[in-house]
Amino acid sequence: MTDIKTIRRNKDPKRPRPVTAQQRRRLRVPRTGLHEQAAARLRTMIVRGELEPGQQLGEADLSGALGISRTPLREALKQLASEGLVELRLNHSAVVAPFRRAELTELFEAVSGIERCAAELAAVRMEAGDFERLEALQDKIEWHHGRGELREYFQTNQLIHSAIVGFARNAVLKATHEALLARAERARFFALSVLGRWDESVREHQEILAALKARDAARAGQVLAHHVRRTGEIVVETLDETADTAAVPEVPTRPRGRKTGKA
Repeated sequence: MTDIKTIRRNKDPKRPRPVTAQQRRRLRVPRTGLHEQAAARLRTMIVRGELEPGQQLGEADLSGALGISRTPLREALKQLASEGLVELRLNHSAVVAPFRRAELTELFEAVSGIERCAAELAAVRMEAGDFERLEALQDKIEWHHGRGELREYFQTNQLIHSAIVGFARNAVLKATHEALLARAERARFFALSVLGRWDESVREHQEILAALKARDAARAGQVLAHHVRRTGEIVVETLDETADTAAVPEVPTRPRGRKTGKA
């Protein structure tokens, strides 16, 4: 005869039960979700102008092109909307967020303030290894600039801005900067495509590096803030006076000026 106490103990709802093999398979979380992969792919295309400002993002076309269902696609679009790269409409459609002058002005006022503060802190907090990394990145952007490789230059340029913010060693500052990064990246890529800005950008980066190496906090903050604000001004000046959107110009294959030597 089965012991009644044993039955009660086995049926006790408070007693933890082991997770079965089937349950383990169902609970396993993938390292990267489909919506995150889709968001990353779309983000890159928007930042680089492959998906133009104001362009309609049809769910059927995108889900087919990305090879995913509409559910993860919608999650990806929601994520990009939270970053300011996509606008969701009432009819469940989505468009690439257009460039708007007022928003761009406010965006670059905020980013320039954040990066100015970061540069001032970085100038006094950077270590020997930090300077080596920044110098290597500077050499890399000058190399890409000399070869007319805009996309590669842009990627390294973004690493430099993020690195300087990281060298400030301020978690709140870094998190605030990252929240605006995607929108700032798109405008920066647009600005680099404008005649003359690429050469100007290289020279400004040389000045920023020189100020940081001199541990001149005021100068580093001033030059970096000007560099960021100038990018915003270029984008605003390039937009048509009567339109709220603008297409991204074709990516140049050659630099428009001679490479300036490193300061």
